[in-house]
Amino acid sequence: MKMSTKGRYGLRAMIELASYDNHQPVALSVIARSEEISERYLEQLMTKMKKAGLVTSCRGSAGGYSLAKDSRDISVGDILRAVEGNLNPVDCSVDGEASCENSGACVAKYVWQKVNDSINSAVDSISLYELVEKIPEDVEKQGSSACACQN
Repeated sequence: MKMSTKGRYGLRAMIELASYDNHQPVALSVIARSEEISERYLEQLMTKMKKAGLVTSCRGSAGGYSLAKDSRDISVGDILRAVEGNLNPVDCSVDGEASCENSGACVAKYVWQKVNDSINSAVDSISLYELVEKIPEDVEKQGSSACACQN
């Protein structure tokens, strides 16, 4: 399963936002510039995260985005589901009979369910706080998630 740019950029943006530990709103332009993400695209992602209750926004000259709850209480799974929807590799891993006319005789559905369970377990077990703590010491936490991958 390959994660789309929504998931990759959304996660990077949330790590960046969480790295600002002063609880003041962070301007979208600051996050976009630091993570090299288009402001327009980032706005769409942050709107989805706001809808999911992960961030709050504040208008005005000192406005921006801030985490809606403690970074320890936000999992990678929360972030990815907010921007991607479900993380199921195939529809039949959850819907079973509803999505496949052949599900009664399909043995592969057990493989997809295990893959689905593993993916969800992995991303739900990692908190945003853990990721911020993994930012190397020689990289200033406030202002860079230090992701060298150009996704």
